[in-house]
Amino acid sequence: MKPSDFAPLDNDDAPENPKQAAQDFLESMRRRRTVRRFSDRPVDQEVIERIIATAGTAPSGANKQPWRFVAVRDPDIKREIRTAAEAEERLFYGGRASEDWRNDLRAMGTNHEKPFLETAPWLIAVFKVMKDDEPGRASDQVYYVNESVGIAVGLLLAAARVAGLVTLTHTPSPMKFLGRILARPEQERPFILIPIGHPADDCTVPAITRKSLDRIMVIDRGSSLRPRGSTDPLPSPNPPD
Repeated sequence: MKPSDFAPLDNDDAPENPKQAAQDFLESMRRRRTVRRFSDRPVDQEVIERIIATAGTAPSGANKQPWRFVAVRDPDIKREIRTAAEAEERLFYGGRASEDWRNDLRAMGTNHEKPFLETAPWLIAVFKVMKDDEPGRASDQVYYVNESVGIAVGLLLAAARVAGLVTLTHTPSPMKFLGRILARPEQERPFILIPIGHPADDCTVPAITRKSLDRIMVIDRGSSLRPRGSTDPLPSPNPPD
């Protein structure tokens, strides 16, 4: 890449009040919840396209963008995915997972049955691309694939929340069946499966809390998050009652 290949940074939309902008985003994201009870209410394809396009803005190792998003709406394909996923989940809950793992999941109320894979109007199967298939590249190598795809998935979840939709990060293991069912090439490996849509009218979620900021953040070598004498409250990770 030559200096002439660079362009000025476009940051003209930076907010006048960064603190308030960050707080507004926090207020939205802290209400984001994993949902397992979906409505079959349709979601326009253009909404899904924009959400996936947002995921595609994620940073990636050497800008290789090693991700593929397969949006599934066909009921027959969704049913096929559910059948294959539940077969793996039966093995998981039947003994493949450790006892500690199953005990940790018990509070979430999950089991091998995954009706949301058919009920949700869309499934987004995310694949990590293990060989760069873009034309004109210097090499077909990819770098920091898991990190890059993980960041993209985070942006996808945030974009879905901003669009008023709910999601679930579903990770049946192994997930090789996704590549077979969706006819993906060998260099694409399943990363995660995300049902996306509207919540069911009677949707409930586990009454969980998230760790407070002082439990997840330190400054430098562990100094206090607030200087002495500060009266500003730490932002809460949980919505008010």
